[in-house]
Amino acid sequence: MAWTSIIAIYALFWVMSAFILLPFGIRTADELGVEKVPGQADSAPANFRPARVAVRATILSLLLTALWVLNWEYQWITVEMIDLFGTTRRTG
Repeated sequence: MAWTSIIAIYALFWVMSAFILLPFGIRTADELGVEKVPGQADSAPANFRPARVAVRATILSLLLTALWVLNWEYQWITVEMIDLFGTTRRTG
């Protein structure tokens, strides 16, 4: 696999991981006991930390990319293994 493909796969996993991890650890102003800003929605986060989300997304995407590349190299799971309807041609 080319290194540019690995970077592209890593970027896709990073964005996916960031969106998946975004809601974890977020608390509202009511949950934290802090005062709301006038006009603030009740569900607005009071403790959003984008750096923490970025670090968590980086770690998760590194793990997922490593698994993807290793599967590409060692063929642990192939298309033929997950063909539910028998539409893939089998060679050999």
